[in-house]
Amino acid sequence: MTLNRLLLLAGLLGASFSAMAAELASVHIGTLATGTVNWEMAAMRNAGLDKANGVALEVTTLAGPDAGKIALQGGSVDVIATDWIWVARQREKAGADYVFVPYSSHQGVLMVKAESAIRSLADLKGKRLGVVGGGLDKNWLLFKGAVQEKYGFDLAVQAEPVFGAPPLLAQQLKQGRLDALLTYWHFAAKLESEGFRRLADGREIMRDLGVNPQMASLGLVFREDWARRNAEAVEGLLKGMDAARQSLCTSGEAWAKVAPLSGESKPETLAALRKGYCEGRITETGAAEAASAEKVYALLRRFGGAEFAQGTAGLPPGVFWSVRTR
Repeated sequence: MTLNRLLLLAGLLGASFSAMAAELASVHIGTLATGTVNWEMAAMRNAGLDKANGVALEVTTLAGPDAGKIALQGGSVDVIATDWIWVARQREKAGADYVFVPYSSHQGVLMVKAESAIRSLADLKGKRLGVVGGGLDKNWLLFKGAVQEKYGFDLAVQAEPVFGAPPLLAQQLKQGRLDALLTYWHFAAKLESEGFRRLADGREIMRDLGVNPQMASLGLVFREDWARRNAEAVEGLLKGMDAARQSLCTSGEAWAKVAPLSGESKPETLAALRKGYCEGRITETGAAEAASAEKVYALLRRFGGAEFAQGTAGLPPGVFWSVRTR
């Protein structure tokens, strides 16, 4: 082949690759280093699911959940993962146009030591209870409300709640400085793999309160205006993540590639994390999801009192991107 033909071929290939890159829709997503969304971003890239769905991913590692909200509000990322309640509060109080796409049905989990004498929520009276998040955290309000309705006492008054970060409270539970711990599912999964006992799951609490226990807790959050201007990017991201999620739950090879991102190395802990992750996949979507959210929001307003119940009487319209025509 002559030099001129080689140069022509190189030029054609370069133009082809440039055209392919130009066709990809850019999505800048913020994730936690050990979070499940980061697993899925890695799985998408490993299998080429990002480019196959027309998406060019740009991933920023966040220092924590609050950093993600700040980054989204400041426009330095397009997408984060958080709960729909934050979206509702932002739409309600600030008139912001954030929207939510259901991602995970995980709720809080109440953990105790295997040998603990605590056998039901009724036994929490007088106990020192660790609670991840603040006093208006959804898991805390729902557990507190369920105990009040079923057993007639207020956990905030007749137990000793200690609020804090998940790793710190988990350590205190291990040291015996806490009698029980209400924490996020992945920290609960780690504790369970170490021999701790699951006393109650937030999904059981939801069911007791008359709400579908499989409704979404966490989801992808982005600005509605950005999504409407980048509809193909949103659709490509969601399709790619669906495929990545499926592969992580069905392919041992796909899971093995992302497992180190969890920050864990023990096989039993990794197995517990994978099991819990796959159990959290969303089964309820659309109008049913929004209806369940209406019920939960009403319960939170009732259990959270005046501090939570600000603004409108119900769930603000437009929270769920999935229930409208995209």
